[in-house]
Amino acid sequence: MNNPVFSALLPVVLLIAVGFIAGRAGWIRAEAIKDLSNLVFMVLTPALLFRTMSTVHVEQINFKPVAMYFLAALLLFAGMLACQGWSRRSAVLALAVTFGNTVMIGIPLIGLAYGQAGLVTLFTLISVHALVLLTLATVVLELVAAREERAPGQGEQRHMALTVLAAVKSGIIHPVPLPILVGLLFAQTGLILPEVVDKPLHLLGSAFGPVALVLVGVTLTQVQVGPHLKNALGISLLKNLALPGLVASLGLISGIGNLPLAVMIVSASLPMGANVFLFAQRYEVAQDLVTAGMAVSTVLGLATITLVMSLVGLLNL
Repeated sequence: MNNPVFSALLPVVLLIAVGFIAGRAGWIRAEAIKDLSNLVFMVLTPALLFRTMSTVHVEQINFKPVAMYFLAALLLFAGMLACQGWSRRSAVLALAVTFGNTVMIGIPLIGLAYGQAGLVTLFTLISVHALVLLTLATVVLELVAAREERAPGQGEQRHMALTVLAAVKSGIIHPVPLPILVGLLFAQTGLILPEVVDKPLHLLGSAFGPVALVLVGVTLTQVQVGPHLKNALGISLLKNLALPGLVASLGLISGIGNLPLAVMIVSASLPMGANVFLFAQRYEVAQDLVTAGMAVSTVLGLATITLVMSLVGLLNL
């Protein structure tokens, strides 16, 4: 139980189990799932993102190890789009294999494994993790959604120009990128949030992880994981093993320092993050597969993170 992998992952598994039991017992009805998803996406997520980013000073961030992480993630994201086609489903699945649970699982895991120095590197990643990946996914999804809803007979060139403008607007005026950008701008002013504002934001942000994971558990009662097990296993292996493999390869080639590279590799091996489920809910695509994928990725993470950390140790990172 003192193993850092199990001590970090078991609370996540238990929270999903609590949601599953609550759903099975009828304490949370199927009709309420969409409302709970909106609560998390429209209220809890912006509070967490704004408060986190409101203390990040850009000039203090070392982006080199993080750049290798995102280069690997973008390559895998683009690869999924190329293989699966240009659709909302492929965009959500591309996010699924690149967006990890860096906060709820990553912070305790990296802290136990690599100490304060490792946490500094992880926090650098966390400060831009959502900004890069969720904004990218939002723009791609908005572009795809606009293309799918195009009225017959419209000119392609005119339509695509309007689509790009609408996607950029939707990619900024959105409950995920907007609080990140506003939080970053606030941080650069040097001001500090007054306690009367900071405390409610802290409480709302703290509720994000548990509520989102419980919501995943509730949703598990509404779908059959069995029919999606093969595909869920596939995206879980891409997330848990292929992404850290890419990060390791790029990091070794670029000569990143041992500790920062070790933290990036282990961070890349983290299970799928809850935001992927929220995107699937919001854009009404691949919800069952993403739900199954989150469960499989988290449970599989008990073995794959242990494997990745063992390999990192053999590389003397």
